[in-house]
Amino acid sequence: MDNEEFRDWSRRAADWGVDYRASLRDRPVRPAIAPGEIFRSIEASPPETAEPIEKIFADFEEKIVPGMTHWQHPRFFAYFPANAAPVSVVAEYLVSAMAAQCMLWQTSPAATELEMRIVDWMRQALGLPEGFSGVIQDSASSATLAAVLTMRERALDWQGNKQGLAGQAKLRVYSSDQVHTSIDRAIWVSGIGEENLVRIPVAGRFRAMDTAALEAAIVADREAGLLPAGIIACVGGTSTGGTDDIAAVAAVAKRHGLYLHVDAAWAGSAMICQEYRHFWAGVEGADSIVFNPHKWLGAQFDCSIQFVRQPEDLVRTLAIKPDYLKTRGHDGIINYSEWSVPLGRRFRALKLWFLLRAHGLEGLRKMIRNHVAWSEGLAERLAKEADFELVTEPMLSLFSFRHRAAPGADADEHNLRLVDAINTDGRIYLTQTRVDGRVAIRFQAGQFESTAADVDMAFDVVTEIARHLA
Repeated sequence: MDNEEFRDWSRRAADWGVDYRASLRDRPVRPAIAPGEIFRSIEASPPETAEPIEKIFADFEEKIVPGMTHWQHPRFFAYFPANAAPVSVVAEYLVSAMAAQCMLWQTSPAATELEMRIVDWMRQALGLPEGFSGVIQDSASSATLAAVLTMRERALDWQGNKQGLAGQAKLRVYSSDQVHTSIDRAIWVSGIGEENLVRIPVAGRFRAMDTAALEAAIVADREAGLLPAGIIACVGGTSTGGTDDIAAVAAVAKRHGLYLHVDAAWAGSAMICQEYRHFWAGVEGADSIVFNPHKWLGAQFDCSIQFVRQPEDLVRTLAIKPDYLKTRGHDGIINYSEWSVPLGRRFRALKLWFLLRAHGLEGLRKMIRNHVAWSEGLAERLAKEADFELVTEPMLSLFSFRHRAAPGADADEHNLRLVDAINTDGRIYLTQTRVDGRVAIRFQAGQFESTAADVDMAFDVVTEIARHLA
């Protein structure tokens, strides 16, 4: 592809992207295809000779797009959002064109220094105190792994990386069952082991960790010769929005000298609105915090910010400095590859810079407040329907509900059939979860371009399909 072809196809790709986004309301949110259908449509062997870009692009439109779930669809109410505001997409065009490897300051000085500034902009926007610094990771999974590795090293007096875990005291980490499964994976990968992730009972509307039980577990483990290393608290858990009392958990962590990591991957974005900050009151007592601007805020995936109180602990855990990665003649600079598990790094700060400037914090606050209000309104409407019940009340824009099955019918099976029928219909997209062992249907409003009318349609679709299923 020469420069003129590059120019032409770049324009055509951008035009396609605009047309695609404009057409989303006319498409089903999730494709109605059978497993293996796309796989079988792709040639079994790679081409030996070059093919014209026109054919490649045509195959993309014919074979790939029909098999995509449309995450930017304004009626995507499943999971949590993976928003990509148009201005963020434009920034990603530029990042892709430059194709910089931003692992060190010297490999892309502007990328490093913009990241430093943008992380501090976000610290201010969320109301976090000075003293927190941070890094843009690829996802909350990576940020949580980095936090678990750091709590492991700190508990082992920085000997884990050097000596391994064999012969060391058995480490213990504490969380509720409301945390994301990325916590389980971090425990696996860190070598701490699944059996040493201690699940603390939860209570109350927001299914918060029982801090008395937390403290008792820590004391009992110490008395048994085990080594408590850290606590992982959550704000806005994935299933139903489970949220710990961060101030109370931080007090326990401080009393016992444990590292505290707060996972606010989804709900953290809402903290740009001061009226929602009570959900993480006491967060200034955390050692690290993660939130994902690529979820609710509108920054295209991937873009996850990990705030840390003591970056030197993170760097001490993760930094490896072979001679070829040293920046000669510059002391005191940040090389962000020393703050993360991967060495390679994308230029993630640019899309946040574009996003924050193009929308302003007030524009983003308005979007989040709308989503919360629309979700609360939908929950109220469903609760008034005779055949529906709320299972969990709204936590920000997330709640769960059930449809009452006919007498003698299996309620779990009935609600699974309902969510499958809703998603097959295609006008909206929902997911299921389990609450106290029983199936419930999740709803969350969070897509960047959703409107009140889209949420109203969710009510119409759910009640219509439930009537037909009964």
